[in-house]
Amino acid sequence: MPFDAARAPRLVAWEVTRACDLACLHCRAVAQPHADPRQLSTDEAFRLVDDIAAFGEPVILILTGGDPLKRPDIFRVADRASRAGLRVVMSPSGTHVTPGSVAELKRVGVQRISVSLDGSTAALHDRFRQVPGAFEQATASLAYAREGGLPFQINTTVTQHNRHDLAQMLRLAVNLGAATWDVFMLVPTGRGTIQMEISPEEYEETLHFVHDASQTAPIQVKMTCAPHYKRIQVQERRRSTSRRPPHHSAHGFSRGCMAGVGFCFVSHIGEVGGCGYLPLLAGNVRQAPLTEIYRESALFKSIRDFNLLQGRCGICEYRAACGGCRARALGATGNYLDEEPFCTYQPDPRLARELVDVEGFLSQVVAHEGRVESVPNK
Repeated sequence: MPFDAARAPRLVAWEVTRACDLACLHCRAVAQPHADPRQLSTDEAFRLVDDIAAFGEPVILILTGGDPLKRPDIFRVADRASRAGLRVVMSPSGTHVTPGSVAELKRVGVQRISVSLDGSTAALHDRFRQVPGAFEQATASLAYAREGGLPFQINTTVTQHNRHDLAQMLRLAVNLGAATWDVFMLVPTGRGTIQMEISPEEYEETLHFVHDASQTAPIQVKMTCAPHYKRIQVQERRRSTSRRPPHHSAHGFSRGCMAGVGFCFVSHIGEVGGCGYLPLLAGNVRQAPLTEIYRESALFKSIRDFNLLQGRCGICEYRAACGGCRARALGATGNYLDEEPFCTYQPDPRLARELVDVEGFLSQVVAHEGRVESVPNK
């Protein structure tokens, strides 16, 4: 039976805590050194895990934050999730990963971690993370993971400060032994500001750079929070004479903007949204089961109906594949169904009939790509 994104998510990102020792310039969570006393208790966490398992699908649970390793019961929660049949991954800050924590993560069934590096040098990364020595700590954490046999990916958020450094970042990710380099496009939320964004033209250039790298790099290279990357994939595949599949399997998700469409976000206090960057609430797991919120929320139902999209997104032949970033639309115009403000593509409404062809193309790509191998950024 084909996967139904309206019935169950493929990924659930749970912000287990906002406690973190870093003070990153772009932090969506506006993380603080100490945990919010309102965060879900251990019992509430167990209920959430059990409810995610109740979807009856092979859901990936992303334990994110803040820094999940600053939550004292995190290994108990991860163990509960693994035993419930969820595929558990984690996004630590890179300041508390040790040989001991790597061994414990493996013991409780965490299958992959991600650590963010936003520059190939200490000067670039530490300025972004606002903590001296953060680069050294992060690279040491990755070394512990590599030596302990725990697969990891490196996440890089593209802003004005590091766009020039992407080729060097890819080289570093390869040298450090990452399984995946995941390039995130900034969504101005939390501490992140519109002034940190690159221009729409630079955005388009970055999409092409990453696509080219994905075809030639010795590791998997992918993009997140860049929905129109799906358009680039389709356009480049159509131009290709070889029609060969990507050298490395990519993200097995079929839509650009995942918010509410196979993906949802649960905050540290139980609030449910389409993603961590979209500050619109679908419900709260303290008041209703996540299964009910995900399937019945009016917000999620509207996001899943791409015929409700407006502006250029509403007439674009790639709207089912891309969807445009709903968080950027909300930030730019106050309307989450408005057009994606960082897309330079000018659609031709006469080509809207090609929509089905795009969906068919993507279904073939997804069939080739297989499992989702991703740990979203904070």
